[in-house]
Amino acid sequence: MLNGDFASTRRAFLAAHAGSLGPLALAHLASESRAETNRDPLGARPGTRQPKAKAVICLFQHGGPSQMDLFDPKPELTRRHGQPHPDKLEVHFHSQQGKLLSSPFRFHKKGQSGMELSELLPGLGRVADDITLVRSMKTESVDHEAALRVIHSGKIFPGRPALGAWVLYGLGSPRRELPAYVVLSDPGGLPVDGTNNWSAGFLPAVYQGTPFRASGAAVANLETPAGVSPVARRNQLDLLGGLNASHWARHPGNAELEARLSHYELAARMQMSVPEVLDVSGEPEETKRLYGIDNPKSAEYGKRCLLARRLVERGVRFVQVFLSGQPWDTHNKNADSLRNLCARTDQPSAGLVEDLKRRGLLESTIVMWTGEFGRLPISQGADGRDHNRHAFSLWLAGGGFKAGHAHGATDDFGYASTEKIVRVADLHATLLHALGLDHERLGFQHEGREDTLTDAAVTKARVVGELMA
Repeated sequence: MLNGDFASTRRAFLAAHAGSLGPLALAHLASESRAETNRDPLGARPGTRQPKAKAVICLFQHGGPSQMDLFDPKPELTRRHGQPHPDKLEVHFHSQQGKLLSSPFRFHKKGQSGMELSELLPGLGRVADDITLVRSMKTESVDHEAALRVIHSGKIFPGRPALGAWVLYGLGSPRRELPAYVVLSDPGGLPVDGTNNWSAGFLPAVYQGTPFRASGAAVANLETPAGVSPVARRNQLDLLGGLNASHWARHPGNAELEARLSHYELAARMQMSVPEVLDVSGEPEETKRLYGIDNPKSAEYGKRCLLARRLVERGVRFVQVFLSGQPWDTHNKNADSLRNLCARTDQPSAGLVEDLKRRGLLESTIVMWTGEFGRLPISQGADGRDHNRHAFSLWLAGGGFKAGHAHGATDDFGYASTEKIVRVADLHATLLHALGLDHERLGFQHEGREDTLTDAAVTKARVVGELMA
């Protein structure tokens, strides 16, 4: 890296003028800097086999959705409501441990598959024959941050690449005017653990997620600041391009610089492509209603789900839709919280599946709806549920997954997965397989060894073939 005052001056210059990056100097950056290497870190690459799936949309539900209230009906829990649980449980907040707490919500069989789903999920019920419901998930931690790292990156430790970064590293990007890994963040703020949820970790920084806002300025510092003349901007960019090209010539293997140059080039291309993607005004009113954009409760989440479809339609490889904070963390008022959350997310999530299907995109796009863990079958306080790592539910659609299929089972109360258990490492291996990637061969040299997304598993990760069509 640059040393002394020159390095400090350069960092200050970059901080002050990052928003001025535009197309005028990008040709110079490309010709002077990229000419030094033949490697294109984002070039589209084939997987180890020809897959159905080409893209992923992850609808991530922070906090731990309650499986026995949404996806996993438990008649025995209802019958024994108010009684002590017969076994010893792993409880996060021991002082607030209560008795068995039944779900106040009815379950109904949906679709030709007869999949049982909560009355809170009428939208999902409409697409029951298009989803794969996994009721036997299991993870490694009951702490939010650690469990988030497991579901996103495979281990409880920070600093590892997220799933989206691995996918991009393995497959590259078919398009160059949009980021290949886009994060549609909640306008209410960042999720728990912040940007670690879409980090590239020890992979080159070019593979990290790019946050988009659904309204206002989509990407921070993308537009030229007001008051900067074309001549001044050209001078700034020429200087910046010269500094970067010179430094790249002396340090051609610098991954951080390579990522920075790639991002500058992408910034120029994005100035034209991003506004068009985010403009949903031309979408038919019927499509907006499909996503619940006509409903104040679901409008914001619905717009981001619609944007996710528009992004994969234009070749984006991996899209994540996040909620701020940890709204599914229902330590109290579990039932009321679930009513509000499902009113916000159910119609948009189902609308996304329906829209992808009718556009012929569902077969090539995996939609995954999941949190980081589940909830306990006993009460916490009067009306809440505590964390549970031994069982949770998620659903997948498209991308070669078995439609109308409910997989696995939990015990009579929904505390522990008991049949056809799927660990997070198995889920990761299966997702990579659906994308044409081998989870054992997709590796990166890190700290003297070949590291992979799934090598953290105590037991060897497996592709869960029963989930695939």
